[in-house]
Parts: sequence; C-alpha cells; structure tokens
Amino acid sequence: QVQLVESGGGLVQAGGSLRLSCTASGRTFSRHPMGWFRQAPGKEREFVAAISWSTGTTYYGDSVKGRFTISRANAKNTVLLQMSSLKPEDTAVYYCAADPRLSALITGQGVDYWGQGTQVTVSS
Repeated sequence: QVQLVESGGGLVQAGGSLRLSCTASGRTFSRHPMGWFRQAPGKEREFVAAISWSTGTTYYGDSVKGRFTISRANAKNTVLLQMSSLKPEDTAVYYCAADPRLSALITGQGVDYWGQGTQVTVSS
C-alpha cells in the first residue's frame, strides 16, 4: 500500500519559518516528481512547489517564490518544504503529492498519490 505522510505543520507568527516533511512508503518514489499543494478554507487547491527526480529542477507557485524552497532526499523517499517569511495568507492545509508526470503535479489534475495533509497556521 502506498502512503505519503506529512509532518511539520503547526502555528507560527508572521515572518517566521516552518519546515514540512513528506515521506513516501510502500514503493520507491525516487523516480517520481513530488510536490506540495495547499488549500485554505473556502478556496481552491493551490500549487505550491514541485521537484523533478532526474535533474532536481524545482517549480514554484507565484505566491511562494523566493520564500519557499523544495528539496528531496531520494534515498529516503522524502521531500521537504522549507517555508520562510510566512504570511497569514499562507495559512492552509498543505498536501504532499507524487506522480510520474510533472505536469500532473503542477496542475493538481489526476495526481496518483496524495498525503493526508498537515495544517499550517500563520498568525498576524
């Protein structure tokens, strides 16, 4: 059974930092792009970041560019999201995702694997 398990969410003040971690189990994800999405109450799911497995190329949503950094440790089937200069509008449930197609990860359409989500709350 495939599982993506996120951790690292919590409450932080505006301007602070948090690091999210997502570990995949059940199969080897070392060749799969992985990424992060978020969804705030009453809003649509939003692409946050993705990373390819072969080149390590990273992709970011416009709202997080320059503040968030995605990285991965293939040997550990783990992807990290370092979030800095957090703003109240970053408050959301953050979901880890994995799919063989990078396009799916960026659009969120037809993604094969999702984590259960972790709450990030940024207070003003």
